[in-house]
Amino acid sequence: MTLTGHLLIGQHTVAGTREAIRGINPATDAALQPAYAGGSAEHVAQACELAWAALDRYRETTLSVRAGFLQRIAEEIEALGDELIDRAVAETGLPRPRLLGERGRTCQQLRLFARTVRAGEWLDVRVDNAQPQRQPMPRADLRQRQIALGPVAVFGASNFPLAFSVAGGDTASALAAGCPVIVKAHGAHPGTSELVGHAVARAVKTCGLPEGVFSLLYGSGREVGIALVSDPRIKAVGFTGSRSGGLALMQAAQARPEPIPVYAEMSSINPVLLFPAALQNRTQALAAGFVTSLTLGAGQFCTNPGLLIARRGPALQSFVDTVADLLQQSPAQTMLTPGICGAYEAGLNALAENARARIAAIGQIGNGTNQCQAHVFVTDAGDFLADHGLQAEVFGAASLIVQCASDDEVRQVIEHLEGQLTATLHLDDEDLERARLLVPILERKAGRLLVNGWPTGVEVCDAMVHGGPFPATSDARTTSVGTAAILRFLRPVCYQDFPDSLLPGALRQANPLHVSRLVDGQREVPKHGE
Repeated sequence: MTLTGHLLIGQHTVAGTREAIRGINPATDAALQPAYAGGSAEHVAQACELAWAALDRYRETTLSVRAGFLQRIAEEIEALGDELIDRAVAETGLPRPRLLGERGRTCQQLRLFARTVRAGEWLDVRVDNAQPQRQPMPRADLRQRQIALGPVAVFGASNFPLAFSVAGGDTASALAAGCPVIVKAHGAHPGTSELVGHAVARAVKTCGLPEGVFSLLYGSGREVGIALVSDPRIKAVGFTGSRSGGLALMQAAQARPEPIPVYAEMSSINPVLLFPAALQNRTQALAAGFVTSLTLGAGQFCTNPGLLIARRGPALQSFVDTVADLLQQSPAQTMLTPGICGAYEAGLNALAENARARIAAIGQIGNGTNQCQAHVFVTDAGDFLADHGLQAEVFGAASLIVQCASDDEVRQVIEHLEGQLTATLHLDDEDLERARLLVPILERKAGRLLVNGWPTGVEVCDAMVHGGPFPATSDARTTSVGTAAILRFLRPVCYQDFPDSLLPGALRQANPLHVSRLVDGQREVPKHGE
């Protein structure tokens, strides 16, 4: 399709009126066509009005219709073919195989939520039948289900132009819950966002849904974002990005007359613990795995291993030496945007100038623009505990190794950490008792704990948790990846003494939706075909 550079408000393309943004090819710094003029507060209001008008009809669509809609979005994205991948390559500098995989993940999670919607377990239906003869007080008939919160504002992420963007996890889970979605596209990949946005809009039209179910906006500053979060018709926010950006949205959401939840993924350095026996027995393999994880995608993953913690000694020194050798062979990679590259270099400079840290390993220097040269630094536990700045995330292929003199120092370092998305334990059988003492602390610190793996790579499935205590996310009770993400955009409603004909289908006595229900304390699961 021909890119227009326009906003997408419902089924209408609308020219923006504010300062324009352009995609930038980070490999060349060349500006890409077309320009995308930003939306105004009036455009935000138009999208919110459409979304509000669509809410009550969309949230009561049948499970099969809503599931079919999610599947249709996946089909429309796949139908874009090479045009989508080519534009994403140009706007991000990411290699084609990575983007092909990301497109697959995006469509997979849409289909996974379609399956989740059909099953209906997310409705969490609970029925307590009336007990008119109960003494000393009768019990009313009480029935509960989950309903959509309302229209959701989603902010596209810079590092995943497909999987955490226009039709990414936040959008998919909100649509699955029955919430209309308004996306603010990330300025780093506006053309990719437009292609996907029109794919979603085509699915809306094909499935006969209200046009306000989806809109796509652009904006160069904070006007569109703050207007979205402040609009009274928006009832929740999904965000992946910087801590400063997430905090700004949280403050705007809390300043409203009606505060709303902001599900923001912000900052994580994802500690990796190397236990003594594992480090002694698998030095070379651990070093190779670490360098691969560190440099994957130029380190531009929210689960990048930005912190390693281990006991000081010959095994750790051998590990550091091996990392240095491997990193010298690691070529520089193009980062997503000039801004991200500049922030990465500023983070490196801050560490290099910090007397409490020293450079232990450096990757190859790049020849082109916006190149990420991998760095590994080393510090001692005492210095790490004394300098909170050493916990700062450096978004890119940079990591800090903390050398500890004892198991107690390891524990102190872990207790000192902020909230994290992940925590990884590399251990052998001889390390199990040491690990057992630390797992309760790590459970308090992170949303996902791994053993003998690396944190980069987030599986989209039912059991995944991609969240964690602040500042990893703004709400540690939730996940932004996996089917449990739908729960962020739902709230319970109880119906007391309703006539059966007035009840929503999931709560009617005959259970016409055939969903699992908790009835008088007993789980009832309809048999297949009932």
